[in-house]
Amino acid sequence: MRKYIEIVTDLEERILGGEIKPGQRLPSIRQLSETYQCSKSTIIRGFADLKRRHLIYSIPQSGYYAVGRKDPASIEDSKPFVDFSSAAPDPSVFPYLDFQHCINKAVDTYQDDLFRYGTAQGLPTLLRLLQKQLQSYQVFTDVQHLCITSGVQQSLAILGLMSFPNHKQKVLVEQPTYHLLIQLLELHQIPTLTIKRTASGIDFQELERLFQQESIKFFYTMPRFHNPLGTSYSQKEKKQIAYLAQKYDVYIIEDDYLADLEHDTKADPIHTYAHSHVIYLKSYSKILFPGLRVGVAVIPAPLQEAFYAYKKLMDIDSSMLSQAALEIYVKSGMFDRHREKIRLSYTGKMEQVNKVFRKWQQHPGVVEAPLNGGVHTYIKTRARMSETNVKTNLLKRGIIIDTMDRYYMKFSEKELLWRINVSYVEETRIEKALGEVAEVLQL
Repeated sequence: MRKYIEIVTDLEERILGGEIKPGQRLPSIRQLSETYQCSKSTIIRGFADLKRRHLIYSIPQSGYYAVGRKDPASIEDSKPFVDFSSAAPDPSVFPYLDFQHCINKAVDTYQDDLFRYGTAQGLPTLLRLLQKQLQSYQVFTDVQHLCITSGVQQSLAILGLMSFPNHKQKVLVEQPTYHLLIQLLELHQIPTLTIKRTASGIDFQELERLFQQESIKFFYTMPRFHNPLGTSYSQKEKKQIAYLAQKYDVYIIEDDYLADLEHDTKADPIHTYAHSHVIYLKSYSKILFPGLRVGVAVIPAPLQEAFYAYKKLMDIDSSMLSQAALEIYVKSGMFDRHREKIRLSYTGKMEQVNKVFRKWQQHPGVVEAPLNGGVHTYIKTRARMSETNVKTNLLKRGIIIDTMDRYYMKFSEKELLWRINVSYVEETRIEKALGEVAEVLQL
């Protein structure tokens, strides 16, 4: 399996990178089997994949040849807009081929087991594998505390609806915060309180007052690469949140959805400091595919019975095929390789943003332009400009930008913050596009 992936990936990179020119004949099956020290059937399978994806074509009695490809600049130019509003990952970095192989392998390996009902907790072999993987994020827990979910959104739905052992009723969220959680809370009319979060963090005196005086069952937070602000809590702030949670018996929902983009090995999660009061959530959708819908939740013992009961009623179990494919993808080492590729891609993009933001920070018209990692950041200007005019003028220039209004509860006071997300934007277009943004914002 690994040899097959290695061969296909290598040939793909050589073709797309220009080492093998359009129309150039590829080495023969026999030559490649000797080069890669594998069977001829493995090379034939690889050629079939490359041919299906229109990277090569065959001529009977002659061999296989590389197909001409557009150069990167023309591919980028084919996208009509620079979209700073979309949080969707760039499809060009999705590991389509690798994951397709894992799905095929999962069907071959598990066969009938994939089409029977599993357990509410998840595929046992995947649970054991993810327990080890979570240790690399400094999340240490036993397998019985893990649950595979259909993404973070399902975990939030369950936790929002179920009762907690602290017998409290209200939910506390930061403002701004994840917009789909806001929709969930408002749809189910769950009593909700808010606390303001800025580039400087939160007011810990206010947090303690809320924990002490209000009936808060959980506080939802994104300590790392906050969505939509993009900022991260310091270790001191994480420890303080953990301390207050244990002191006042408030549970913390720690949404660590971009943990895979972290470069700082010392950036431990809140779970490290208060595992008894922290529900740790990790998503695989952002790093792989949005449609994968697989996440893992670390559930403290007092919450497990209720959580599993709700989950079983919602979907019986998360997709067994997705779980089995993810297990093979992680176990084979392909996940680690892809994670590094994604890190490098997003790091390069944010470096372009930060390069521009360093200049903006010197402008008297700029209040905030934080230098972040991850994929999110924002700009706050001194002058309050018409949202409609700004969006319309930028759209005429081929740029889409948005505010953060939908990241606030309906009753909350909203700040005019211009959101910048680089997930769907090519690195080479960022600096020029932000220059256009600066002109429209009169910076």
